[in-house]
Amino acid sequence: MEELKVAYNTTQFIVVKLNDEQYGIDIKYIDNIIRMQQIYRVPKVQNYIKGVINLRGEVIPVINVRLKMGFEEVENTKATRIIIVKLEGNDAVGLLVDEVKEVVTLEESQIDKVSYDKKEEKANFVPAVGKDKGELISLLDLNVLLAEKENS
Repeated sequence: MEELKVAYNTTQFIVVKLNDEQYGIDIKYIDNIIRMQQIYRVPKVQNYIKGVINLRGEVIPVINVRLKMGFEEVENTKATRIIIVKLEGNDAVGLLVDEVKEVVTLEESQIDKVSYDKKEEKANFVPAVGKDKGELISLLDLNVLLAEKENS
């Protein structure tokens, strides 16, 4: 059993797998994690919007995070999950990810800001990288990831 140490300025992240890389989503935005289910197509939307699901009577749009970040689409597997997130003042959105791995707690000292070329849009999604047990976790900025862009 791990010893629980209380540290200030820590943030918990759900670590998800996308395109064989690890990404962290701040746990404060996560409402629910559900198994893959029927996604109903919606016509004339961006290609990364897979459609909508019905979760306990609430209709929730589902975004394929792989496509939104410019990766190729892959077949869903048993590990594929839909993470329901809620940003302040917004409705719930489902994020389709390859796999949910674990929850990690990172201290400020384990998080480094990323500097990037402004033209490289994919990097905008990842403003920081966390270090946990010798592994790097790209920390997603959901506000940027979920922002509607006409040119994407």
